[in-house]
Amino acid sequence: MLDIAIIWDWIAFAVRWLHVITAMAWIGSSFYFVALDLGLKKAPDLPKGAHGEEWQVHGGGFYHIRKFLVAPENMPEHLVWFKWESYSTWLSGAALLMIVYWVGGELYLIDPAKADLALWEGVLISAASLTIGWLVYDRLCKSKLGESPTLLMVLLFALLVAMGYGYNEIFTGRATMLHLGAFTATIMTANVFFIIIPNQKIVVADLKAGRTPDAKYGKIAKLRSTHNNYLTLPVVFLMLSNHYPLAFASEYNWLIAALVFLMGVTIRHYFNTKHTGAPAPTWTWLATAILFVAIIQLSMAPLQQSSWEASEARELTPTEQVFASAEGFEDVMAIVPGRCGMCHAREPFYEGIHWAPKNMLLETEADVVRAAKEIYLQAGVTNAMPPANVSFMEEDERKAIIRWYKNAQEKLPFGVAVN
Repeated sequence: MLDIAIIWDWIAFAVRWLHVITAMAWIGSSFYFVALDLGLKKAPDLPKGAHGEEWQVHGGGFYHIRKFLVAPENMPEHLVWFKWESYSTWLSGAALLMIVYWVGGELYLIDPAKADLALWEGVLISAASLTIGWLVYDRLCKSKLGESPTLLMVLLFALLVAMGYGYNEIFTGRATMLHLGAFTATIMTANVFFIIIPNQKIVVADLKAGRTPDAKYGKIAKLRSTHNNYLTLPVVFLMLSNHYPLAFASEYNWLIAALVFLMGVTIRHYFNTKHTGAPAPTWTWLATAILFVAIIQLSMAPLQQSSWEASEARELTPTEQVFASAEGFEDVMAIVPGRCGMCHAREPFYEGIHWAPKNMLLETEADVVRAAKEIYLQAGVTNAMPPANVSFMEEDERKAIIRWYKNAQEKLPFGVAVN
């Protein structure tokens, strides 16, 4: 019999793998073209309309690249478009968001201690916020503020900080950081899809029709591309943050994210300046270090966790009630807190562990049923937990966990238990 939980986890793994691969391609090409653009040199034999050129060597060959500020006089027969790296990154990321935070929302998205939301309400807020964010940002860029790039960047930063704070008021810390990353990535991909590529297509159409392309389209695309350049590194941090409770579970996670956005600016400013051939602004190293120390300090605040009493008093969701009433749950409660509770506790007592890994708590009945799938996969189907079996979990105990999970699975619609 096919195990839906195992299949679903492999689907999530495959989509995550795809997302990382496409993100590497997008970020790599983006950073390459920014460095290329800033490093262009003037030459006496440049053709009409060319802004600069660059000679490069790679893989045993030499490359001679020229940039036309608006467009060449004639349309080349072969033109490579750099767009699918962005589109595929966003599409795979959106799919991963749905798999982990929408379908698994009772564990990863909704925080009952912050907001009394049904899962469908959380999903609706999740989806709507990404769309609204782009609309607000795009309106700002198309206003007169578009003529003041620095002021526009300050307002974009304020928008991102406000969204981080808002997400943290209703979602889990993990979902807060991930959604802020998705919010930013949506802006970046929408810039490519709605602005950069369409503007390039207008220029291409003008060339084919024998018209002189308007330089404004390149200027608009350049502004959006610059925003993408400065937002890239913070997005990578936010996507990785779900592995580190000190980043996502701090009560100041939204401030940590804000400082990371500033770090993205200082780091990219250093490299962007260096690519132009100008003296590297080494002050950005100190600024980045100061920001990072501030982040470490903020992470030392108490982690966002429900107290033992609040967890015991919390009303279980319908899915959690199925697991709590399933045959074998009493056996699991005699196993999990004892074998896993030394680390996955509000006050861990295993030597060297100062906070619960991934902020996953396994002390109360509500804790255990909320993490049912993770327990099943990590300590039942596989021997991943406890690490190196430091608490000496017996094989019979792992089988008890599997039996309990499958008993609950049979009572769920279509046997689906992915939360």
